[in-house]
Amino acid sequence: MFGSLFEEKEDEGFVSTSATGRTAKGGEEPPPPRGRSNLCGIKNQGGTCYLNSLLQTLLFTPEFREELFSLGPEELGCLEDKDKPGAKVRVIPLELQRLFARLLLVDQQSASTTDLTDSFGWNSSEVSDGGHDVQELNRILFSALEHSLVGTSGSTLIQRLYHGIIVNSIICKECGNVSQRKEDFLDLTVCVCGVSSLEEALWNMFVEEEWFEGNNLYRCAQCSRLVTAAKSAKLKQLPPFMTMSLLRFSFDFAKCERYKETGRYAFPLTINLRPFCEQTDAEDSDFTYELFSVIIHKGGCYGGHYHVYIRDIDELGQWEPPEEDCKPKAQKKTKEEVKESSEQNLQEDNPLSIITAIIAQESSKSVLLDQLGQKLMNKTGSSWSKRFRKPYGPIGKFLQSHSDVFILVSNGTRVALKANPLSPATDASAPSEQTTNSEPSAASDGAASDLHWFDLNDSTVTSIRESDIAKQFQGKESAYMLFYRKTQLYRPSEALSNPQYKVPSHFIQMAQDENQRLQQMREEFDATNNTVELHLHLAPFYKTVNGVLQPVSEEPSGSINLSFDRRKTIGDLRITIYHMQELWEGDMALTVAKSLPAGLHLYNTLTDDSVSLYSAGIHTHTDLFVWNGKEVRGAAVQTGAEWEPVLLTVVRPFLSEGVEHEAQNGVKCKTTDNSDSENGAAGLKREARGFAGGSTLGEVREALGEPRESLLCQEHKRGKVGGQGAGEGGGTSGWRVFPPDDMQRTLKELSLKDGDALLVLEPQSFDSSVFSRNGDVVTVTTPSDCRWLQVEFRPQIKGGEEEQEEQRKKAKVPFAFVNYNHFLDLFSNFSSFCAQYCLRQVDCSGKLLPPVCEELSVRDAGVRLMTTLSLCPGNAPKESQLFLHFTVGSAPSAGMEMDIIVEKTFTVKECLRAMLDAVGLDGTSWHLRRLDWCEEVGEPLMDEDASLSELKISSGETLVVTEGLLPPKGFLKLPVWLYVDLSGMEADCKRSENSPAEQQVQGAETTDGSCARSISLCGKNMAELQNVGKVEISDDATLEDLKTQVLTLPTLQDMCVPVSSFLRVWQMEGGRLTRILRGQHVTLRKLKLTSGADLCVQCLLKEEDLGPKQVLLKIKMGVPGERSYYPPEELVWDASHDSTPRSLRTSLAAHYGLSPDSLLLAKHQPDKHAWEEISNWTQQVSKKKKKKKAESLLGPPFHLRDGDVIGIKNLLIDNNRDFITAEDQQGQQRLREQAEQRRKGEQAATSNGAGKTKSRKLEVSLSISVGVFR
Repeated sequence: MFGSLFEEKEDEGFVSTSATGRTAKGGEEPPPPRGRSNLCGIKNQGGTCYLNSLLQTLLFTPEFREELFSLGPEELGCLEDKDKPGAKVRVIPLELQRLFARLLLVDQQSASTTDLTDSFGWNSSEVSDGGHDVQELNRILFSALEHSLVGTSGSTLIQRLYHGIIVNSIICKECGNVSQRKEDFLDLTVCVCGVSSLEEALWNMFVEEEWFEGNNLYRCAQCSRLVTAAKSAKLKQLPPFMTMSLLRFSFDFAKCERYKETGRYAFPLTINLRPFCEQTDAEDSDFTYELFSVIIHKGGCYGGHYHVYIRDIDELGQWEPPEEDCKPKAQKKTKEEVKESSEQNLQEDNPLSIITAIIAQESSKSVLLDQLGQKLMNKTGSSWSKRFRKPYGPIGKFLQSHSDVFILVSNGTRVALKANPLSPATDASAPSEQTTNSEPSAASDGAASDLHWFDLNDSTVTSIRESDIAKQFQGKESAYMLFYRKTQLYRPSEALSNPQYKVPSHFIQMAQDENQRLQQMREEFDATNNTVELHLHLAPFYKTVNGVLQPVSEEPSGSINLSFDRRKTIGDLRITIYHMQELWEGDMALTVAKSLPAGLHLYNTLTDDSVSLYSAGIHTHTDLFVWNGKEVRGAAVQTGAEWEPVLLTVVRPFLSEGVEHEAQNGVKCKTTDNSDSENGAAGLKREARGFAGGSTLGEVREALGEPRESLLCQEHKRGKVGGQGAGEGGGTSGWRVFPPDDMQRTLKELSLKDGDALLVLEPQSFDSSVFSRNGDVVTVTTPSDCRWLQVEFRPQIKGGEEEQEEQRKKAKVPFAFVNYNHFLDLFSNFSSFCAQYCLRQVDCSGKLLPPVCEELSVRDAGVRLMTTLSLCPGNAPKESQLFLHFTVGSAPSAGMEMDIIVEKTFTVKECLRAMLDAVGLDGTSWHLRRLDWCEEVGEPLMDEDASLSELKISSGETLVVTEGLLPPKGFLKLPVWLYVDLSGMEADCKRSENSPAEQQVQGAETTDGSCARSISLCGKNMAELQNVGKVEISDDATLEDLKTQVLTLPTLQDMCVPVSSFLRVWQMEGGRLTRILRGQHVTLRKLKLTSGADLCVQCLLKEEDLGPKQVLLKIKMGVPGERSYYPPEELVWDASHDSTPRSLRTSLAAHYGLSPDSLLLAKHQPDKHAWEEISNWTQQVSKKKKKKKAESLLGPPFHLRDGDVIGIKNLLIDNNRDFITAEDQQGQQRLREQAEQRRKGEQAATSNGAGKTKSRKLEVSLSISVGVFR
C-alpha cells in the first residue's frame, strides 16, 4: 500500500570512504582504516541503509553473534563448494559470519554487503531501489535464517532468542467461561497514534480490556448464545530479546494520503514488563529489559534515511565524549578565557584572523581540512564561499598564499599555525592521549562507564551521549524500532574489549591476512600519492639574455626529471641532487622556477633544509633551478614576481623579400607585411624578444641597439582601420609613441604583456610614404600579399563555350582603389568589344551582383579581399546612385530581369516613370511593389512621394511594376460567409413561398455546392456556412461601416435588415466560429483584423450590442429521462462583474425560472465528443491563509467563449447526471477506432523497425531466496 514509502534520500546515502578527499594518482585508493571510535561501518550500496542498521544491531547482539559463529563448516558447508552440484552450502549464514568477522576484525572504515545481498538473490535494481521497510526486513531475514539453519544445531536460534507467546483471552460475563488462544511473535507492533509513550501503548494492549456489549455481543460456546464478554491479551512467554516495532506510518483514508506520526513518543532505557504478563510470581530480573539499540528513520512518508543508535555492550569501541564534557574545569576555564580574548581581537572581515583564532582554540592546535569550513561557518554564521571566496578565492588557495602563517601537517590532512606545527609523532598520539584523559571525566560527569552509545550511520560511526536518545522521541527524525535485552543476560569479563571472543580461528586468520594486504596497499598508495615529479634545470646549460634565462642549446640535456617523496625534507633533496651531479663544485641553491613564454624565471629559493617538500609548497611538475644562488655564467639573475620576463614582438621597417632571418639572439623573425617582390613595396619585420619585467623602456632600447633618437611605439588597439593590424593583411594601423618620461618606467609599470607589439622607428623612416606621424600617433600603411583581387574579363561575344573560354582572361592585381580604366589597360586586347565596362562581384552560386562603385575604395565598396571580380560590359553606378533590377507584371524569373541605374533621391513615382520609359510603356495605371522574403510579389510602395533612400531601398534590390492604381491605405480584403440556420429552414420548408434572400441562398447553394460548409452543433448539422463573396475596406473603418458594406454584396442585397445592429459578425478560425466582433464604432484595426481573415454574418430577430465581457452561449436543457436535449437557445451572459460558476448558474436559473441549486451544468467539447461538468464546489480555505481567488469560467480549465454549448440538467425532475448523448457515443467510438488504427500502424512500424517497446516493471515485495535444506 505504501509503495516507495521508505525510499532513501540521495543526500543521506552512501558516504565516501575517503577521509581526506585526496585524489589518487594511479590505481584505486585503498579503504581508509577505522576512525577514532575503532568501530567499522557498513557501505551503503545506494539504498541499503535499512539493511545496514539491522545488521549492526544483530552484530552488537553478542548472544546472536556468538550463536552464529558456533556453527562450523561441518554444518554450514564451505562457500568454495557452493557452485558444486549436489553440495548443500548454507550461503546466507556463511556470508553473515564472514561479514560479522570483517566488521569485528578487519581494519577498515566500512565493510561491503555485496556478497550478502548476492546470497539473498537480490539484483542491482533491488539493492539500489531502497523502497523497503526495516521492520519488514527484520521478519523476512529471520525467516530466511530459520529456513537456512534447518537440520543444524542452530535451527532454533531465532526461536530461542526472539520468540515469545501472547495469550488472547475472552471471558464470558454470564458463566465465567474463559476461551484462550495462543499467538507467537518475534516482535511486538505497538501503536504510536494517540499515545504518548511505550508504556501507555503496552498498557492499552495488555491491561485494558475490550468489551463485547450492546450490538457487539460474543457467542459463548458454553452458554450457546450471545452474551456480554471481555477480551484481553497477556504476555505468556518473554524472549531474551524484545523487539518493539513502532507504527510511525499510517494512511488517512479520509484524505487519501500517507502521513508519518511525528508527535512525542517516549520510551524508557529500562522497562519492567511484569504488569503485562500472565504469570507475575517470578523475580523482577525475569521481567526487566534494558534498551541497547534504536533504529531511527529520518524523513517523511515519501522518502528518508535509516541509521541506528547502539549501546556497545562488550566495549569493542573507543567511546569519546564531547570536548566540553571531557575537559577538567581548569581547562574549561582556560579555554573560555582564550576564546574570549581571541574573540575580542577577532576581525569579522579578516579571514586570516578568523582562521587563526579557530586553530588557536583547538586543543591539538590543528584542524582537519575537511572540518575547517564547518568551523568557519559556526564561527561567522556564513560559509567561506558566500563571504570570502569572491575576494580571496578558494580556501585551499588562501591557506597556500599565507604559508608564512599556516602549515599543513599529517600528510596534508590537517592545518596548523606555523608558530607551533605538529610533528607526526605528536599528531598521531593526540587521539589516544585525549581518550585516556577523558575516561575519568566521563565517569565524574555521572555517565556510567559501561553505557557507551554510538551512532552508526552507514560508513560513519560517532560517539553519542545517552541523553541524545531522548532527542529521537519526536520529529521527522525519530525512533522507528526498539531493541531490548534482559538485564539478567551478563557478559563474561573475557568478552569485554575483545573482538576475537568466540570468533572461529579461520575467520581470525582471514582477517589477519586481509589486514596485512590492506596495510601493504596503504603503504604503496601512500608512497605513490606522495611522490612528486620534479623538473631540475641545471645552471651550466643556461645563459642570460636581456635578464632572461635562455637555454644554451635546444637539446634537452639541461633538464632532468626526478621522482621524489614530498614527505622528505629540502636537505634530503639537496643531498640527492649532489649524488646525481658528482662534478658539482661549490654551494648549491635550489630555487623554484617557472617556464614562461620569454624564458625561465626564478622565484623563491628553498633555504630551510628541515622543512618537507609538502610544507614548502612543492608539488608535482614543479620546476627547480639548480645554481650557486648568485650568478649564471658570470651574469647576475634577478628573482621574484616583479622581474617576470615579458615576450615582446619587436617590429621594424623592412624593404626586401619576405624571408626568415636568424636574429642575433637566436629568435626567428619573419617579414609578413611585404608586397610582391616585383612591386618592391615596403613592409614590416617582426621578431620575438624577451626582456626582464623590471627593465626600463630605455634599457630595452639600448638592448635593441637603437640610438636615443629612435621612437618606440605601442600598437593602438582601437586605431586599427578595417580590423587589419600591421602585418595582418596590410592596410593601415595606428601606433602610440611612448613619451620621453616613459623611458624611465619599467615594462611592468607600463602594463606590457606577452605578445604586445613594439614598433621601433628611426627619424628617417618618416620620409617613406608608409609611415606618417600626427602628434603622438604614428600611422603605418602597408600593402600585403593577401590584399589582391582577381579580376576576370567577361566580354559579350558569340560562339561556343571553347571560344568564350579562350576570350576570358584573369589577372591578380594588388590595388587600393577600384578603377576600371586600370583593368582596361590590362585587358587592352578585348577593349574593342565594348566601350563601357564595370566591375561586378560574383556570389557563391555564380550570379553577378550589382556593379561596384568606381568612386569608392575597396573596403568602402564592400569588396572582400582575395575574391574575384568580373569586368562586364555596362555602366557602374556612382556613389549617389542605385543599381536596381525590375520586372513588369509578375514575379521575376531567371533571365527576365532588367537593370536600371537611378538616383537615390528619386521618388517612387520618378523611379516608376524611369522604368516605364526603359521598357516603352505609357499610362498612369501602374504602381511599384517589392518582393517579400519568399521572392514573391509583396506589398506595394504606398508613398509615391517618398525617396528611395527613405524607403531603405538598396542596390541590387528587385522591384515589380504592377498594373493598376494603388489601393487605399489600410486596405483589407475579407472573405464573407453567411450563417444559415438549418433548423429554421426545415420549419419553413412547409411554406409554399420562400423569401427572396432564402431563394438567393438556396440558388447559390445549388449553383456551387463547394461554397457551403456545415457546422455540427452537438452532433447534429444545425447550421451551414455559405460563401457570399469578399469585401474590400480600410482598416480605419468601423464595425458599422463593415456591416453596411457587407449588405451591399450581390447575394445579400435582398436580405431584410432594418439597421446594422440586426446583423451579427463572427470571426472564423479553422472553419469554426470563434468570436463575435463587438462595438459598432470600434475600428477594424482595434479589432485586430488582418487581410484575408474569414468573417461570418448572421441575421438577428432583434438588435444586439454586446459588451466586452458579455458572452454569447448556446444553452440546451436536457430532456428528462432521455439522452437528448431540447433545441438550443441563445443566452447572453454578463460576466463583467462576476465570472464564477455561481454567476452563470444564477443567470440560467433566471432564464428558466428554476432554483440555482437544482441545476447541473456542463460544457460541450466537440473535438472529444465529451462534456466537462461545471461544479459548484468551492475549496475550503483556512482563515489564517489568504482568501483564494474565485474560479473564473473565462480562464482555465473551461475558457468559455462565444458560441460555446452549455448543457443543463434539472435535478428536480431528472435523475440522470450523464450529459453524453447517443451522437457523442458514436463520435467517441470513431475516435477510439482512429486511435486503434494509429496504434496498430505504430506497432507494425515498430515490429519492422528497431524492436519492441520495453514493458514497465511491476512492483514486487521484499524477499530473500533460500535453498532447500530439509
